[in-house]
Amino acid sequence: MATQLLFYENACPVTVSEHGDLSVRSGGSYAFASKVNSVPLTAVEFAAAAAHYPIVFAGNEDKVMPAVILGAKDQENFFVEADGTWKAGTYIPAFVRRYPFVFSTDRDNKNFILNIDENYEGCNREGRGERLFDADGKQTVYLQNILRFLQEYQGQFRRTEAYCKRLMDLGLLKPMQAQFNLPSGERRSLSGFMTVDREKLGEIGDEPLRRMFETDELECTFLHLFSQRHFQTMLGQFAETPSAGAPAEDGDAPEAGEREAEEA
Repeated sequence: MATQLLFYENACPVTVSEHGDLSVRSGGSYAFASKVNSVPLTAVEFAAAAAHYPIVFAGNEDKVMPAVILGAKDQENFFVEADGTWKAGTYIPAFVRRYPFVFSTDRDNKNFILNIDENYEGCNREGRGERLFDADGKQTVYLQNILRFLQEYQGQFRRTEAYCKRLMDLGLLKPMQAQFNLPSGERRSLSGFMTVDREKLGEIGDEPLRRMFETDELECTFLHLFSQRHFQTMLGQFAETPSAGAPAEDGDAPEAGEREAEEA
């Protein structure tokens, strides 16, 4: 599967023959995401996510996608509690909510194929949770709702690709690095991501500015910039770092693509 899987371990195509008696008990625990420090985000989620997380852009010189920062180092997610619940009151990104399901494409990249992570702890054949197929082998309402959710997610993903391409074409992205100190004296940094350059944003012409306004891309850009304040508040709250600072520009471009949000 040509997709960024992150916490998916054994994603397999959903079929009646293999999953006719499979049930899925989901939503109770997000422990599967406890060791990821960022996840992809679609543009339609910016308004909800900007209230809780720093939104950045990750990728390479050819393609970038938005992501939310969830932790201050690898395999760290501040927002998954010890009991597996997501921190109360914070928005859960769609990339996380769709688990254990994910789309892949066929060899011709023309058709989407629904996959499920068979290693997900909620998968069972004892009838716990929701069945994927009924006794006649037909899709249940639960599975139909999953398909609609993923189809909508895929559509939003494509629209987000167009937004990111515009940012790149206008030269609005610059590499950034967040640096902070722990009370123990340990110094940490987060790199490998980009943010919108405020100065260059103010220099773009009337026509591209109008297009960004009409497509809500300008609003997304302002929400992204607003969300940067969470670097300080997040680290101060979770890592107990009163001296933590906001992102500082890195003179050398960091390695991109550590969390490249690339779909099937």
